Amino acid sequence: MTNKRLNVGLIGLGEVAQVIHLPVLQSLPEQYRIAAICDISQKLVEQIGSQYNVENLYTDMNELVKQADLDIVFVLNSDEYHAECAIQAANNKKHVFIEKPMCLTNSEADAIIEARDRNGVQIMIGYMRRYAASFVQAVQEIGGMDNITYARVRDIIGQNHFFIRPTSRTVSFDDIPEAAKKDRSERAERLGREATGLEPENPLFGFYRLLAGLGSHDLSAMREAIGMPKAVLAAKLSTHSDSIFLNALFDYGTFSVTYEMGMDQQGRFDAHVEVYASRKSVKVQYDTPYIRHLPTKLLVNETEGETYTESVIRPTFTDSYTLELKYLHEVITQNLTPKTTVEDSKEDLKIYQMVMDALKASQ
Repeated sequence: MTNKRLNVGLIGLGEVAQVIHLPVLQSLPEQYRIAAICDISQKLVEQIGSQYNVENLYTDMNELVKQADLDIVFVLNSDEYHAECAIQAANNKKHVFIEKPMCLTNSEADAIIEARDRNGVQIMIGYMRRYAASFVQAVQEIGGMDNITYARVRDIIGQNHFFIRPTSRTVSFDDIPEAAKKDRSERAERLGREATGLEPENPLFGFYRLLAGLGSHDLSAMREAIGMPKAVLAAKLSTHSDSIFLNALFDYGTFSVTYEMGMDQQGRFDAHVEVYASRKSVKVQYDTPYIRHLPTKLLVNETEGETYTESVIRPTFTDSYTLELKYLHEVITQNLTPKTTVEDSKEDLKIYQMVMDALKASQ
């Protein structure tokens, strides 16, 4: 079965699907065939269907997951709907790939696990940064380090349009039904209340969505590189009319980690994980994923005797999304357990709660 070409159904055809998933799937014709697409925008479904020569077009995900020849369903829509879509796909015996964040609450995660196990399917979460070749190599480097003394995790970026508009063509239409807009708003409020225990008027209520969206990249990578933190010692949120920043201090027992996350109005992308030991440091430097094939670099600094060495390593130009989907193909065709499982993603929900508790205390 290892050479099987997988028929893919996509739910959600927004920017990330148009810039990333559809082109990457098309670039891997031996592994994947785009066999069905779904979005609540009828015009968008028709446009993308024509562009990618897809005949099976849906505006209701409940119909897409019933398509008999689908092997796997990609859940790429807004995260309020991730759990429902994944569960429906699993209940129809389809494997599932969920773009991060997997979901917003523990109850959703547990429901996804139940549906996966009951139906005997695979569900993989799309933490593409953890599939970058430089990150995989960095984890090996970090594993060979003597006592870690400090680490720094940063993800400070500008709005996505800074990177997408000059380099990609995306389309959208104004035919979203009002009922769908209302349903999304109501779901967001309900799930936000469940996740945070806060009212929508509280500034931290809306921040949780950014933490789950942008923060999941960094926190997931941090976990694989150095494990789970014991606690959040302190956290501070700074919000302005056009920017938002979080600074948090994670306790790892024998060392601490400074975590910086933010979004403002500058057209730059500064994301990295850096781990220090007394004679060595290892850093993974990411660039925007919306411009494919920008290399993710590994930087290793080391001192032996009097010799100090700085190494900049670029393992490949193959982007992390392509590496991720090649790995996904192996997971499905060889019946492997992916490293980014639902259980793995639940660990991020724990860290979100740690951060939110520290922010509530600072309020």
